[in-house]
Amino acid sequence: MSENNGDLLAGFIIGGLIGITLGILFAPKSGKETREDIKRKADELIIKAKEEYEKAARKYNEVSGVESFRDYRAGENEELV
Repeated sequence: MSENNGDLLAGFIIGGLIGITLGILFAPKSGKETREDIKRKADELIIKAKEEYEKAARKYNEVSGVESFRDYRAGENEELV
């Protein structure tokens, strides 16, 4: 089930990037306006990606009971000593 959710999220991100790129390339704007649009859209995409990452991290924490990957690795190292 989670693999399907990952595939769905990847599909949305890829589709969004393709849509943004095509929209920018075919929009009748000056170079300066286009660059500003690209920067704004890139900033929006970064914000959305961070939000999705945080959601996924919270979900992982709920499911695994591990606070972070760093905590997981620290626990692994303690067991090896």
